[in-house]
Amino acid sequence: MTKEEAIEKAKRDLATRLGIDESQVAEQSVSDADFPDMALGAAASGEMSGQMITKGWKIQLDGSGTTYEYRADKTQLRLFKFKGKNYKI
Repeated sequence: MTKEEAIEKAKRDLATRLGIDESQVAEQSVSDADFPDMALGAAASGEMSGQMITKGWKIQLDGSGTTYEYRADKTQLRLFKFKGKNYKI
């Protein structure tokens, strides 16, 4: 997955979770990031992951006036601390 594909997938996911139109989700920032493990520092409950630095992107989106963080690399997309939990999309 490319960075652009990850952003679009994150926007669709957030719009669905919030029950709003995708056009109401705004991109705040996207930056390259090094994550502490293969779960991008956002392991889901009970999930184990390899402990190695993983390069990817930190995607910050605004939905309904709140900032949400997604983390992605070429193989996965994760929602970080949404209502206290991490999700693998």
